[in-house]
Amino acid sequence: MPEMPDVTIYVEHLGRRLVGARVESVVVRGPNLLRTAEPPLADTTDRRVLAVTRMGKRIVVALDGERRLVLHLMIAGRLHWTDAGTVPRSPGKTLQALFRFSTGTLTLTEAGSKKRASLHYTSGGAALGALDPGGLEPLEASPAAFGERLGSANHTLKRALSNPRLFSGIGNAYSDEILHRARLSPLRLTRQLRADEVARLHEAVRVVLTEWTDRLRDEAGERFPEKVTAFRPGMAVHGRFGMPCPVCATPVQRIAYAENEVNYCPRCQTEGRLLADRSLSRLLRDDWPRTIEEWEEGHLRRGRPGPGRAGDRS
Repeated sequence: MPEMPDVTIYVEHLGRRLVGARVESVVVRGPNLLRTAEPPLADTTDRRVLAVTRMGKRIVVALDGERRLVLHLMIAGRLHWTDAGTVPRSPGKTLQALFRFSTGTLTLTEAGSKKRASLHYTSGGAALGALDPGGLEPLEASPAAFGERLGSANHTLKRALSNPRLFSGIGNAYSDEILHRARLSPLRLTRQLRADEVARLHEAVRVVLTEWTDRLRDEAGERFPEKVTAFRPGMAVHGRFGMPCPVCATPVQRIAYAENEVNYCPRCQTEGRLLADRSLSRLLRDDWPRTIEEWEEGHLRRGRPGPGRAGDRS
């Protein structure tokens, strides 16, 4: 799922291409994409684009007359840009919508069988506010505000950071990277943190999100960002199961659940302990190694990877 750094780059590039442009048409192909009926999409025609902003993980295209197109790309939604005068490349079955502007065409595609991306066309500030989950903007929050929001509910750090009602724009990928930078276990409870750990986490949030936004901005340059992915070679732990931690070279571990996963370094983050969710712990009982040393010993003895996705017995 595109998160704050990726959405920020989308917003910057769309702003340069769309502000001042006129909407020519909006064509929705995905049967589940459009989530509003009033105003009708035909109402967008000939309206001018005033601004493009980010609201959490959503992209908001503000039009005159207090109208807004609000896009949430979810997991597999991606945007593609074609300048005016150039025919957009056909995306085939992944096409969800075409937004034609006087300056070019924005195409929304979504891979996979589960189509979760959404488009809202709203009128007025109240309608837009209803779509805002209310998460704190982590790069704008003071250390005190960050700590207060973090302790407002007793969740695991992984859940808290990726909860859009608590923090804006952080998801599965960057929460892994933040917790690795902060040297904190993803399963620590928010109200168990000491003051110095909260401060360390706040700094890690600021540094990781800023670094990755700058990095993605440099990678895209003047070209519209096309290679948006949650798995990037430069990441420390996310998507790097079994690969060496860049700090200590310990194999990165993970817990997978539903369509999400937690990636972490046991030496840097959990004092050498391997984590398991409750159902997996009950399933494996004594077969689940308690430390990274036990994992490595078993890995070398059996010549196979250690514990992986929840439910794997190998």
